[in-house]
Amino acid sequence: DEGMANCIDIILAIILSPLDVFLKFACGVSYPICVLLTFFGYLPGIIYAVWVITK
Repeated sequence: DEGMANCIDIILAIILSPLDVFLKFACGVSYPICVLLTFFGYLPGIIYAVWVITK
């Protein structure tokens, strides 16, 4: 079910945002941005990861 997979992705993004973005998009542009945002603050990394996954 796509809704359940999306819910699991969001939960994983909250717990480990860079890992979830990496698993979803490999080494694209989104991964380094998420790592930087998470490094500067955990909350911006989470917000970016959830936004990237749900768009």
